[in-house]
Order: sequence, then C-alpha cells, then structure tokens
Amino acid sequence: MTKHLESLRRTLKWLEDRGDLIRIDDVVDPRFEISGLIKELDNGLPLLFSSVKNYPGKRVTAGLFSRLDRLADMFGASDAGVGLKQCGIRAARNPVSSIVVSNAPAQEIVHDKNINVLDNIPITTHTATDPGPILSGGVILLHGPGGGTDISYKRIHFQGPDWASMFHVPGTHSQQIVAHYAARKLPVPLTINLSPPPAVLVVAAGGLIQDLLPLEADELGIAGGLGGAAVEICQAKTVDAYCIAESEWVIEGYIDTAQNVPESSPAANPSAIFFPEYHGYLGRTETTYKFQATAITCRSDNPIYYAPLAHSFESPNMQVVTNRALQLAWLQDRWPELIRDINSLPGMKGRFGMVVQVDKRDHHDDASVREIMESIFGRLGALRIAIVVDDDVDIYDSNEVLWALATRMNAERDMLQLPPAAGSVGPRKESVGPFAAFARLGFDATIPFRHRREFDRGQYPKVRAEKWLTPEQLAKVRSVQSDYARLLARIHA
Repeated sequence: MTKHLESLRRTLKWLEDRGDLIRIDDVVDPRFEISGLIKELDNGLPLLFSSVKNYPGKRVTAGLFSRLDRLADMFGASDAGVGLKQCGIRAARNPVSSIVVSNAPAQEIVHDKNINVLDNIPITTHTATDPGPILSGGVILLHGPGGGTDISYKRIHFQGPDWASMFHVPGTHSQQIVAHYAARKLPVPLTINLSPPPAVLVVAAGGLIQDLLPLEADELGIAGGLGGAAVEICQAKTVDAYCIAESEWVIEGYIDTAQNVPESSPAANPSAIFFPEYHGYLGRTETTYKFQATAITCRSDNPIYYAPLAHSFESPNMQVVTNRALQLAWLQDRWPELIRDINSLPGMKGRFGMVVQVDKRDHHDDASVREIMESIFGRLGALRIAIVVDDDVDIYDSNEVLWALATRMNAERDMLQLPPAAGSVGPRKESVGPFAAFARLGFDATIPFRHRREFDRGQYPKVRAEKWLTPEQLAKVRSVQSDYARLLARIHA
C-alpha cells in the first residue's frame, strides 16, 4: 500500500505536502459553521479544522474527495475518467481480504462506561432544520451471513448519550443483513468506524452497489484492492464484531432489532424534516432501528472526525470508483466493442441519471442503443434518465450532452419510456417527492450510422495564440472564458 493510503491522517499529510490542504486554526463551531464552510468551499481544497468549539484536542476534516482529479491522483489512476473507473474495476475483480491484528490505533483509548457520544465526538449539525447533530461520515462494518462484508454510510442520529436511530435503505446489503438477524430475533453487533483509510471511505459510498454485487461480496476486500493492501481489522472490545484498526474513532454497539424508534422526536422536530440528502432535497424522518452503543474507542493523539455533507461533490465523486466502475465493467462485458465510457453528470446526483458513450461501427449498432437503455433500466432500479451519445461527445460536460440531445435526438423516434422500477431496490412508493416511483426515460442522442457524414463537426485550424498575444493577455482571456468555451477551443470544434 502506498504510504498516503494507510490512514486518513497520512492522506491529510500527503495533501498538505502537495499544497492541497487548507488548515483552519481559528475556533470553529461544529453547529452550522463547519458545514457552512464546507459548502462554501466545495469542489475546492480539503479542509482541516484544528480548533473545534467545545472539543479541545479534537479535529474535523472534509472535502477530501470533492474533485475527481484529486481522487485519481490519490489512487494512482491514469486520468479522472475511464482511468479512475478502471481502478475500481480492478479492485472489485481482485479484492484483498482484510487481516486481523491484535492492536489497533483506533483502540488506544477505551470508554466503556458512562458513554456519551456527543460529548466525545465533534459531530456536526448541518442546517437549521436538522433535528440535531447527525453522524453522516461513519462507516458501518457488518459481516453478512454468507461470509461477505458490508461497509456503508448510514443516517445516524444520537438522540441519547449512548443510543441513536440508524436508518438502512430498503434493499441495500446492510438492510438485508439486519433483516437476517431480525427474522431470528437477534441483535446485530457492529462497529461505526469514524475516519478510516480513504479506500474504505470511498468503497463505503457505493450506494445501491447491490445492483451489481451479491450479498456475499467482500466490500472490505474491495477497499483493500483499491488501497493496494489488506485493510487491518481488530476485535471490538465489547461486542462480537470487528473494527477498522486505522480509524480515528470507533463506536461499538448493536442494533436492537426488537425496537423501532423515530429518527427524530416530534418535540425536537415537529415537521419531521431531516438534513439535506444527496439528491439536494431535505430528507424526511423514518421509523427505524435503534442502535445501542456499548463503547467508544479512539486514538490518543488529536483524533480527526471526517464530516462530509450528504449533498456535496464528495458522494457522487466517490461513486465513480464504485457504482460507475462496476456499471462500466458490466456494460463493457456485454458490448465490449461498443461501450466506451459512462458518466453521471453532477446534476444527476450519481444515482438518478447516466450518460453512456458509444462508438458505433456499423448500422447494426443503431438497434443496440435501445437494448443498452433497456438493460440499464432493468438492472439499475434507482436510475431515471439514461442518455446515449456518440464518442465525439464529451460526456463530462453537460453542455456537450445537451448539444447532442438538441441536435441528434428525434423525440418521435429516439425516446424510450418505461414504467417505474419494481422491487425493493427501486424508488420508494411515495406518489411525489425525490423517491417517488417515476417512469424512466431513455434518450438516443446518437447519430444514425448511415447518416453520420451529415453530422460532421467542423474542425477549426489549430494556431498558437502566443504568436499574437502576450502571456498576460492570453491568461486574461482564459480567465473569462466559460468551461464550455475552453473545451471547444481545446477540441477546435
């Protein structure tokens, strides 16, 4: 494993050495101020807050994965497009099983009496509508009945000093594991691992990864493959579970499958509004399982709390290495000569939309486009929009995708509408809202193969602007050009 991937603190040191980390030493409040700064500086540089109000000796970080180019550098990818997805594909196909160690940095200090999570950990409150501090960056580690491992983020609200609501999305691997225990009337032992190594954080972000991986998959092993070495785990101190040894904090405990609790009490949050979710809308509270903490363990040297915003650039970027990678591998296995790349534009929020880039070889590939869209919707239950474009379209630029839709799609012939997805992994049953069971739309924005000569893109001559403009003039022009104008200048179209 590369040194900077061994732990989160090593990653932060690597970022600082590159000049890619902003340290904030002035006192900052975990209530609103941290989340406000993260949102203000999203898609920029990672942040490290070293002086957190009411939490001496504790630190907070965020923004590590807010840029794809930084993710590519972090994991040694050749580029932030196909190359980054190839890292995820290799990790999924060549998992490295975790290894058990006897001593863990995450267990240097152990609190197993008079547990008070909110007093010990600087959990942030994101917005004024939050019911309280929401633990959004903790990685749940579960071992499934078939021998697999599940690592995932959960919506966790500590409503008492030692207990929290913990919501599991229906159909996910973690929900299936919890249901296995609940059917047997057994508690579910687990650990919440705060700030584990970056490969673990990234793989845990693979929401709806169950569309393409079986329950028996070793997700912790995939993190090992991505990081280049086995993830070290250690026996928990108070429950029959394992923790991730290089975490900063670990909350040990169990899910009480016999007891359901609301995610927020009516007195605390009468409108039942939760924090902003990944899709950009405020979440709504659910009745879910109760998590009972039995211990808090942590490092002795200024532990660091990773505090991502659910609605930010980080979540969809991390899904490039997980969901997008597995989706690309699946599509290329079926259409190896046709599929070039896939992307989810930022506005598609990772799970709701996909752009597929194809390289047609003959007129038979025209019919394959509809087959691709039908297959995507049949496999990916949360997907609502699929757009297929040719290989001359930059699928990472929304203007290029919209241009292809506007100039190459015949709505009468090139649209595919399918009914809402069925099953637990699809949208929920609400009639309105972000989880409503919407019909799905596919758009064929490719050129009919026989008519491709009618769609030639004009190619302007390449010149060296430096011949006529000074470096200062050229820099000034570039600074006012839009991203799309710079793209067109680069490809001379």
